[in-house]
Amino acid sequence: MQEQETYSPIYHENSNFHEKVTLVHSGEDYFLRAKDLISKALSEIHLQMYIFEIDDTGIEIINTLKEAALRNVKIFMLLDGYGSYSFPNSIIKELLRLGINIRFFSPFLSGNNIYIGRRLHHKIIVFDGTVALVGGINISNHYKGKAMKTPWLDYAIQIESYETAKQLEQLCQNIYFKQKRTQRIKFLSVPYFDNGTTVRILQNDWLKRNNEIAKAYVKSIQKAQKEILIVGCYFLPGRRLTKVLKKAARRGVKIKLILSGISDIPMMKRATCHLYSSFLRNNIELYEWNVSVLHGKVALVDTKWATIGSFNLNHLSSYGSIETNVEIESKLFAKTLESDLKNVISKCEKITPETIRQKSNTFIRMANWFSYQFVRTTLKIMTYLPYNRFMNKFREEN
Repeated sequence: MQEQETYSPIYHENSNFHEKVTLVHSGEDYFLRAKDLISKALSEIHLQMYIFEIDDTGIEIINTLKEAALRNVKIFMLLDGYGSYSFPNSIIKELLRLGINIRFFSPFLSGNNIYIGRRLHHKIIVFDGTVALVGGINISNHYKGKAMKTPWLDYAIQIESYETAKQLEQLCQNIYFKQKRTQRIKFLSVPYFDNGTTVRILQNDWLKRNNEIAKAYVKSIQKAQKEILIVGCYFLPGRRLTKVLKKAARRGVKIKLILSGISDIPMMKRATCHLYSSFLRNNIELYEWNVSVLHGKVALVDTKWATIGSFNLNHLSSYGSIETNVEIESKLFAKTLESDLKNVISKCEKITPETIRQKSNTFIRMANWFSYQFVRTTLKIMTYLPYNRFMNKFREEN
């Protein structure tokens, strides 16, 4: 990653508000911004998070939220019932006593059922309907890092815009209060006043027939003319996306994939490795990040279109989880992101046919093939179960 600038608090009173989109890195960059924006919030905070761990980082955020609640800021926390399964009941009770609204999306254990597959995969915080942090960063020490430990590589964006932040606030409210559960909400692009920037909120919730993020990836890759940069953790794209990537490469588009060298899910890493030879045969460049765990979900096309958010390029994000990305069309932002990603590439190991031959043998190739088949099958099962449950409920209600 690039050397990060020292963060200075950013918060704008209504009279001086200025639209802005800023690239945010995991580590101190993200968490200093989050704490500062919480401490400056005046009326309402919406926090929706897949993983919220009560470690040093989580406690810092909890304490800042408590201080905001004591200032009579309304706070609505929605955590995923599986990703945040370990969130302590004692802290839930304490937050409720302070007037903080908190609930869990689709609790992992409910009655006699175990709910898997369809998860709330959001990483969104909205402050006063004017500023938002959106990306792939969860609340955990993994993403903040420690003195001797590099944070997981991930990204978010800070959006300072009434219209975009209000759209995100509406999205959070609809999910928190279970509003419009069968109705899709389509958010329009928001043109910003400066620098030719346009921002659009993209959603993916296949069970509600909403697959804007998946479509945006395919459309942007199909239109690419020069270069595509993708940061992909848990990278296991489906046939359609794989096909459009290879087709783009054949027409001369330079494609660089930044993938996990170190993964928190080793079998997923092996499954991705099974695809390496196929990508290399199609002149797609592969780079592995080995400095820390890679957790980012970012794409940049032709240094003008970018997307950052929670969406992974695999079956579970496409057909199971509830995901939110932000699409940014801005040459200025794209140049900043391009510089950062190319700096990341400079610190990666480039994967070539030669490196694959050196690192693999018959056993490793078989393990990669088995991992690929197992992970693909498991992800399909995980998305089928909530789909079947959802359709049964729909039939009962109608």
